Amino acid sequence: MKIVFTGGGTGGHVFPLVAIIREMRRMAIQENLELFYVGPKDEFAEILLRQEDVQILNIPGGKIRRYFALETFVDIFYKLPIDFIKSFYFLLKIKPALVFSKGGTGSLAVCYSAKFLKIPIFIHESDVAPGLSNRITSQFARKIFTSFSKTEFFDLEKVILTGNPIRKELLDGDIEKAKELFNLTLEKPVILFWGASLGAEFINDFVLRILNDLLKDFEIIHITGKEKLKEVENESLIVMNKDLEKYYHVFGFLDEEKLKAVFSAVDFVISRSGASSIFEIAASGKPSILVPLPSAAFNHQAKNAYAYADTGASLVIEQSNLTPNFFLDKLHDLFTHPEKFDQMKTEALRFSKPLAAKSVAREILEFLTF
Repeated sequence: MKIVFTGGGTGGHVFPLVAIIREMRRMAIQENLELFYVGPKDEFAEILLRQEDVQILNIPGGKIRRYFALETFVDIFYKLPIDFIKSFYFLLKIKPALVFSKGGTGSLAVCYSAKFLKIPIFIHESDVAPGLSNRITSQFARKIFTSFSKTEFFDLEKVILTGNPIRKELLDGDIEKAKELFNLTLEKPVILFWGASLGAEFINDFVLRILNDLLKDFEIIHITGKEKLKEVENESLIVMNKDLEKYYHVFGFLDEEKLKAVFSAVDFVISRSGASSIFEIAASGKPSILVPLPSAAFNHQAKNAYAYADTGASLVIEQSNLTPNFFLDKLHDLFTHPEKFDQMKTEALRFSKPLAAKSVAREILEFLTF
């Protein structure tokens, strides 16, 4: 039973694939599955997928941009044609029973090749506003899995609402392990600032502006993005009061072990509003403030954020409105009204769909075995 997965661009594309693959491994006879990934070369994605025993086949990953850039000419006249040629060759060689796409860079060439070869295509869309690749692929996909009930654009006859697949291992964290990994004091409420793989710079600068005010009342875990870690560490040492240093814990990136630990320990999350982040926060039952990335394609982060906030599980603060006084007032108001806090926890868990990966895996396996 050969299956090709595709999709790329950010961790938001790869983590759901990992979650689905793990569930498929649990549900199927191990020897019965042969899994492949066809997509642009990405060291981070390849490490994650190889750990799941997925064979990697790379294509250049030409990008269809919504704005003018000189790189577009290289993509249109060089990368995209090679994407189609290599994708067609790989699918012809593998002869998969199904192609599963998460959208994003490179997936369109794989899906068009599958269409030409009459290979069934399933897609999953994480966001309220689908990306361009999934919008196009949805026209000939057999099934479309969505995360939000308000997802735009798609033919509803093909749509199955599953939620966004998350790794269920993230819900197995231990607070004592978190205390050890992050050197937490747990003397104050613990807040996570999480910029995710894109758009962390603004969040980083904002945290540094209000760092001392935050640390008076809270213990902070701050995820900066790998490239920004040293810069933020150095700046924090300049601005931070020495007697508050033990309450500030800064990291560039959290691997799976640290991420599941952090969810067991934090009381509140401030995050961008990519779908993977939202569904992981929801499944952990943590209240949150979401700050959508303004430059996100089709304004999908803002649409995700407001769809989630409509449940009562979160508050949305647009980046243009994220000022120190306004933010700190909102934060202190929530922590001084425990009934609001508890209601947000309840609504987060009610919204969450921790079995999304299992649902998608079951649909794939049932389609292939009947």
